[in-house]
Amino acid sequence: MIRQIQRELKLNLNVVQAQSADLTHADSLLQLPFRGNCLNWVLGHIIAYRSVMCTLLEVEPTWDAAAYTRYNRDSEPISRANDGVPLTQMLTDLATAQDLLLSRLAELSDADLEKIPQGDKRNVGEQLAFLSWHETYHVGQTEYLRQLAGKDDKII
Repeated sequence: MIRQIQRELKLNLNVVQAQSADLTHADSLLQLPFRGNCLNWVLGHIIAYRSVMCTLLEVEPTWDAAAYTRYNRDSEPISRANDGVPLTQMLTDLATAQDLLLSRLAELSDADLEKIPQGDKRNVGEQLAFLSWHETYHVGQTEYLRQLAGKDDKII
């Protein structure tokens, strides 16, 4: 399971980096013409939940809870330049979270993933599997958000 989660995290970062290539911060704020979130919100949401993964694995997260409140589920749309974290910072923070998670996962055993954190019902592995799936769901949204910026290309 550890290798699978590491693989998914690596693939997801590669897709995000490819889909974000040549985009500006302004591009990341473009809103869909229907209910949905901009690229800035999607990336912030991914980083927020990578921070949850870090906490679960007892690693200092990239963002603390206060930093990612703006990117929680059901938060207001991000539409102004000074409202969201700059795109370049997002990509840096995502890569930092990647390094932290991959390093920590390399230290763990499958037995570590079977442990149930105090106050939780699901073991660490089950929680990581869900968080990885959740991230992949949002990574898939980046393809359409890139096209919203007028790129009209095929990345993957």
